Amino acid sequence: MPTPGSFPAEAPWTELPRLTPTALIDILCVAFLVYQVLLIIRGRRAAQILLGFGVIGVVYMAAVYLRLELLRTVLAALAPYTPFALIVVFQAEIRRMLARLGRSRLTGFPELERRETTEEILLALGQLSSQRIGALIVVERNTGLRTFIESGVSIDGRVSRDLLCSIFHPGAALHDGAVIIQGPRVAAAACFLPLSTDPARARELGTRHRAAIGVTEDSDALALVVSEETGRISVAERGEIERDVNPTRVEEFLTGRSSIKHQPEPAAPPLLRESGSPTSLQP
Repeated sequence: MPTPGSFPAEAPWTELPRLTPTALIDILCVAFLVYQVLLIIRGRRAAQILLGFGVIGVVYMAAVYLRLELLRTVLAALAPYTPFALIVVFQAEIRRMLARLGRSRLTGFPELERRETTEEILLALGQLSSQRIGALIVVERNTGLRTFIESGVSIDGRVSRDLLCSIFHPGAALHDGAVIIQGPRVAAAACFLPLSTDPARARELGTRHRAAIGVTEDSDALALVVSEETGRISVAERGEIERDVNPTRVEEFLTGRSSIKHQPEPAAPPLLRESGSPTSLQP
């Protein structure tokens, strides 16, 4: 027993667990899993659902603190079923996470996939431009485009020139609308996008170009447009558009080596409108 005025041999704060190599590996593994989960649910409805579960948890703690016994009892009765509800609600996200873990970033495959995806997009744009086939391709970046993806037809196919050209081929069932690309895969086709509300652009740009600008006004996506009238390629980013770009310039945008700088557009004759109503993306 310690004498008066003395301290125990070991103070409570010295009993904290030490950061051993095993503990550090454990922390890094958990952080990696949490990061993968955040990547999977970002931009999807799962994020709102997860937030809803968080709100229920806060309500339960408030019920315990305020002694709301009836509310606490109801929420406590639902608690055992929560794991099953999570599995059912997030089954698609769980599959995506397992697939993402299977494609380890340490192997170098993501960089190879990005390069192959860029090459396939450039090949498709070149063929569509030479044949003067109207097209609108949106490349997702950090901001999720799940809302727009759900407005179209799910594809979930690997990006390739043949797939993109077949989608936009005149008369094809999915040519009317935009294609949205997530990573190395075509997420959906025939997607509806918001049109830019700038009245000046409404007078001089066609529907595809206005839709390309519209989707980039509220996201960091990159939109690529092929004009049906001229076959020229345009790039939209951050609410701005750069017209008549060459494949090298498009590659710079796709690889992140360049971006559109805001510049006032000089007065020019209005661009020929592409056919289609202002509420849909007709070729």
